[in-house]
Amino acid sequence: MLEDLKEILDIQELDMKMLRLMRVKKERVKELQQIEELRKELHQQTAIKESEIEELGKNIQTLELKIQEIVAKIKKLEAQQANIKKADEFNAMTQEMTQAEKEKIAIEGKVSDLVDKRVAEEEMLSKIKESLKGSEENSLNLEKEIKASIKIINEEGVALKEQRDVLATHANPETLQIYERLLRNKKDRVVVPIESRTCSGCHIVLTAQHENLVRKGGNLVFCEHCSRIHYWQESEALEGSAMATKRRRRRLANA
Repeated sequence: MLEDLKEILDIQELDMKMLRLMRVKKERVKELQQIEELRKELHQQTAIKESEIEELGKNIQTLELKIQEIVAKIKKLEAQQANIKKADEFNAMTQEMTQAEKEKIAIEGKVSDLVDKRVAEEEMLSKIKESLKGSEENSLNLEKEIKASIKIINEEGVALKEQRDVLATHANPETLQIYERLLRNKKDRVVVPIESRTCSGCHIVLTAQHENLVRKGGNLVFCEHCSRIHYWQESEALEGSAMATKRRRRRLANA
């Protein structure tokens, strides 16, 4: 049974590397999405601001036409007034011209406000376009770097998958099936050693009887708490596995 676990441990090391690559790839893809979302947002802001400026222009043009109409009306009234001889008619027309002049001044004030607003909006649009240009220039370089990184991750993943497939052909099919079912569920190490009578997966203390079963290595022994497969890390049967190599390196480092 320990010989079966030896193959599984080597497969698990490759699976852990692939999981790490997948997490890194996911983060890199997320970065690409964030870049694209920022670009879309800036384009939307640009379109909205251009639409607002266009609308302001239309409103200004409408009011300016209204002013021209009022000016023409005042001139017409002045021409008519010159031929009026009655005082009451003259005064009534004067009052009408005064009212028209007041309306013209009020509209001119509105035009002035709209022009100021359009200038401010145009300045804002200019800043947004500058931000968009800078963002696109920076994002292009960043996108190239991210895509190159993803390409390398994919290549490493393919190489690891090929190694795993070779190891899987030598593994015990039943043990491999159990391992893969646990791996799909936990997305983490599922074959773990006992350390100080504690599961190194869930870190819960185990019974002495459980530890003895693991030491014997006659059958697969599952953690009563997290269902991970346990093994005795000092077992000679596991020498040569990826985990045994790591253990030896740790011992040398501590020494």
